[in-house]
Amino acid sequence: MSDNIEMIGNIKLDLTHYPGEDFYCDGAIEDEILDIVKNNDEYGQIIEHKKNWPILYHLSPLRGNIVEWLPISKNDKVLEIGSGCGAITGTLSAKCGQLTCVDLSKKRSLINAYRNKDRDNITIKLGNFQDVEPSLDTDYDYICLIGVFEYGKAYIDSPNPYETFLNIIKKHLAPGGRIAIAIENRMGLKYLAGCQEDHLGTYFSGIEDYPDGGVVRTFTRPGLEDIMKNCDVSSYSFYYPYPDYKFMHTLFSDKRLPNIGELTTNLRNFDRDRILLFDEKNAFDSIIRDGQFPYFSNSYFVLIGDELDINYAKYSNDRDETYAIRTDMVTKDGKPGYRKVALSEKSKAHVNKIYDDGQALIKRYEGSDLLVCPVEKEEDGIISFPYLEGDTLENKLDNCLEAGDKDKFIDYIKMFNLYLTYNKGANISDYDMVFSNILIDNNDNWKLIDYEWSENSTIPPEDIMKRALYVYRLGSEKRKNFNLDEVLSSLDINNYDAEKLNQDEINFQAKVTGGRKSLSQLRDAIHYEVLPLTNAIERIKNLDIEKLVQIYPEGENGFSEETSYFLTPVKNDNNKNIIEIKLNDTKSVRVDFCNLESMLVIGDTYVNQEKYPFKKLVTNGVNLTKNTYLFPHKDPNVIFNFKKPVSGLLTIEYEISKLTETMVENFK
Repeated sequence: MSDNIEMIGNIKLDLTHYPGEDFYCDGAIEDEILDIVKNNDEYGQIIEHKKNWPILYHLSPLRGNIVEWLPISKNDKVLEIGSGCGAITGTLSAKCGQLTCVDLSKKRSLINAYRNKDRDNITIKLGNFQDVEPSLDTDYDYICLIGVFEYGKAYIDSPNPYETFLNIIKKHLAPGGRIAIAIENRMGLKYLAGCQEDHLGTYFSGIEDYPDGGVVRTFTRPGLEDIMKNCDVSSYSFYYPYPDYKFMHTLFSDKRLPNIGELTTNLRNFDRDRILLFDEKNAFDSIIRDGQFPYFSNSYFVLIGDELDINYAKYSNDRDETYAIRTDMVTKDGKPGYRKVALSEKSKAHVNKIYDDGQALIKRYEGSDLLVCPVEKEEDGIISFPYLEGDTLENKLDNCLEAGDKDKFIDYIKMFNLYLTYNKGANISDYDMVFSNILIDNNDNWKLIDYEWSENSTIPPEDIMKRALYVYRLGSEKRKNFNLDEVLSSLDINNYDAEKLNQDEINFQAKVTGGRKSLSQLRDAIHYEVLPLTNAIERIKNLDIEKLVQIYPEGENGFSEETSYFLTPVKNDNNKNIIEIKLNDTKSVRVDFCNLESMLVIGDTYVNQEKYPFKKLVTNGVNLTKNTYLFPHKDPNVIFNFKKPVSGLLTIEYEISKLTETMVENFK
């Protein structure tokens, strides 16, 4: 075997173009992950125990959702650019015949190799993409760039690196092949709402079009379309991974955009604290209503090549493997329909049971006006359904609440109850017969569209009704406004025990998840904070007064917020505060030492470590003594004027204390 080839199990590492060292690394955490994959085959319990974002990010099997839905077959040859630690590699390898990976980091490629060491169809080529690229084949059926395209400027030496990158990739595509790009949307709603930019860890930098420069660039949909246009790409489809492409559980498309009320999984700050400037669910509802979702989707999945027949995919695999499935919306013979696909051998029995339960429910509701969605069995572990028109009962009830139509609300609930009680002695019950699983069309026809959690037993209808009301109320703060007692009274239902219902729901979810922690629970365990705007404002107000120093260098138009910045002071040996301000041919600088009513004592001042006494300081406060100033307002500022423009470092010693309300009032 060539000296340039290393074998890890069945995995071939090609070091021909490896420069001999890794030029980027996340440090000790990569050593920890390498140790984990060397000594373990399953990572679920480790992820839960470690409560660590990098370990979750690199080892969670849910990362593979972003490509699992693609119709890749064992006849296909796939190229994965930027394979990293292999979060996507395993999913691609399980689907395709031959997989070639490219990555610059040997440490990450070793992690990839050890976690997939039993696969016999993977080659990992190490090195910079520009060096490796000439050795790549030109007949790949799929080329995948998952979280990679945004780094094109770092990989490609070109005045137009992203266009050059895409044109290079196109050369390696087989006729009829496809390129898959997953990338953040720099105008994604979560970034507007207060999530930090993924790559830089700063607020609003993508929205501001990366004012500080750097090699990372994410794009809006028009931005990506411009790149494709410049590369003569005319055949492409946009998909919208939700909440984002990293941990996607639902994939939308232009043919199946999200419905109002559908986007509720928005707290996904696994990696950093975030601000919560507004309720993203309500904002998404407004955006969807106005037809603007494609512009504000948090992420994009762009598929270059012939269009697929999959318009939508929903993953239900954040649960026990026994119940892991995917639900697709597909176009078949020009007609839309749905199918449920088992995602493991273990879950095939679950999918087959849904088919059997569907047949039983159809029989139960014969003679009623409730249509149970027909189901066909395509093969073991795959079933299909026709597409049914209508609005959900959940949305109908929401509309009643918004319109204040209490009578219509009660009428809908009573009709729902009639269907719950129809042939109630039958040995089949849909435990999850909730309002979101009922459609009502324009002719007032009622349809049951999802019966995954049916049981071959008789569940009392009032128990299903109580759960439906409980789940409905949990879905939105707006829904807590209706009079629950009045609804229950109209149905002659007693003993509504919210605490018991809550425990029953916990038990049901524990059954579904197999005791595993959900992503939401993992986020809480990792414990990065979600700080609502009002709380953030109060926190800023209550910060130590000594930690709020804003610097305004003088520009052509004087002092401006746009050119201002903040400094954090330190303490000197005399326990006085010190700030150091960089000067660049500066004639004057304004310093706002805080944003509260305060008394300020200016100590010694230095320029380039030499004392520089200012004869007179310009302030918007009251000069009590030579160096002491009183500010009975919340915008205290001091202007330091130099005799001539100065460069270097201005050092200021100072002491500051907050005025009490009584002191402020007495001064006024």
